[in-house]
Amino acid sequence: MLVAAAVCPCPPLLVPEVAAGAAPELDAARAACTDALGVLAASRPDRLLVVGPADSAGPEVYPQGAKGSFRGFGVDLDVYLGADGGDADGAELPYGFAVGAWLLGRTDWTGVPVEGIGVGDALSAERCAALGRDLAARAGRTALLVLGDASACRTLKAPGYLDERAAPFDAEVGRALGAADPAALAALDVVLARELKVSGRAPWQVLAGAAVDTDLAGTLLYEDAPYGVGYVVAAWS
Repeated sequence: MLVAAAVCPCPPLLVPEVAAGAAPELDAARAACTDALGVLAASRPDRLLVVGPADSAGPEVYPQGAKGSFRGFGVDLDVYLGADGGDADGAELPYGFAVGAWLLGRTDWTGVPVEGIGVGDALSAERCAALGRDLAARAGRTALLVLGDASACRTLKAPGYLDERAAPFDAEVGRALGAADPAALAALDVVLARELKVSGRAPWQVLAGAAVDTDLAGTLLYEDAPYGVGYVVAAWS
């Protein structure tokens, strides 16, 4: 049973050591992520599933203790999914999951089993929903940390350049996440999301499947587009 969900963006710039001098620009986003994770902790789950973007269609599974690193950004910082340490010889977490591991580490998330599940752009909305239903059907109380960014096309200097469709798309995402509206998330246009370089579409649609037939209420904690990329933080409980 799904008892709570936190939705957070996952750009490496969330990590202050990576952002360096620009770190204060995302202080509000970091604070909102901390608040969202607090909602998860308050739900007293039996397990935490971290759902985020993957390079393949997936689902890719990352065990507790899987290692992530920010050395590719010139930062000597390693993180471990839901743990203080892990198997350094295993496959390295994608950057989005490394950010998720960092968020969990800074909030001292302990005592609950953690598992990562990666889903990619090629996974259809229907398969995302089916995966979400399967996750929610696991025995006990399940909480989700859902990682992903909205469009990367909000300004001329954005990674995907300016696309006039980006702001309306992101506005609907923010509304749906703030309202805990699984139907609206399930209806997100897969092709448009791909064209707008949205990394969160598949993870959000897994959440939509997991939340069907629940009575969770949503709160929008943060919505902005620094650097031309849409970032949304929400909590469902």
